[in-house]
Amino acid sequence: MDIRGTAALVTGGASGLGEATARMLSAAGATVTIVDRDEDRGSALAKELGNAQFAAADVTDEADVQAAVDHAAGTGAPLRIAVNCAGIAWLGRTLNKDNSAHALADFVRVITVNLVGTFNVLRLAAGAIAGTEPGEDGERGLIVNTASIAAYEGQIGQVAYAASKGGVVGLTLPAARDLSVLGIRVCTIAPGTFETPMMMTLPEAARASLGQSVPFPKRLGRPEEYAKTVKFLAENGMMNGEVIRVDGAIRMAPK
Repeated sequence: MDIRGTAALVTGGASGLGEATARMLSAAGATVTIVDRDEDRGSALAKELGNAQFAAADVTDEADVQAAVDHAAGTGAPLRIAVNCAGIAWLGRTLNKDNSAHALADFVRVITVNLVGTFNVLRLAAGAIAGTEPGEDGERGLIVNTASIAAYEGQIGQVAYAASKGGVVGLTLPAARDLSVLGIRVCTIAPGTFETPMMMTLPEAARASLGQSVPFPKRLGRPEEYAKTVKFLAENGMMNGEVIRVDGAIRMAPK
């Protein structure tokens, strides 16, 4: 797919992986709709990029996401790319040290944002992409989801987060199969330890230690490296139904 001349939607687009993706897509010639709850950062980024607009939305809200998708589809360029970067992290053991159980509300919240929110965007974006004219090989577009290596090696305290990201991994292939008749591809990226706003809340020494645990390169991943993977997926039409680990060969220990 040629990114230039398309419309793209990026959730969680005001910061971190989403911001890097919005910047990459904008530089590649797409008209980008930045979807986020942070109106100040999102609006400022859209203004900076120029060929971008901001849509405030909660990915778990059907009306919010439909409005954002309509916004992206109404730019005058065909909506062909949707990237799901919105998500939250949470730490909590199945049983706490006092043997009290993991709060059910916290588990449900993480699943709702990371898994249900991803599917909400996927299904509604797919509906808009399906209405575009097909291009080469009958392709209409691409949806990229964000999982995590925690889907495979969730650490102690990541039971909710790992379950949510495991769900994103699990829906990738069936969603790709569902949408194949419409010429819509679905892929997922599973990042390792990346320089994201959540990661940057840790002390510098802790971030350095995490970087050193990566086999190679011995550092945290950079958001632009995630964005480059999105670009690769967009431009390679044979990438479909796949989950790609972008992690420097790290395999997470229990803690």
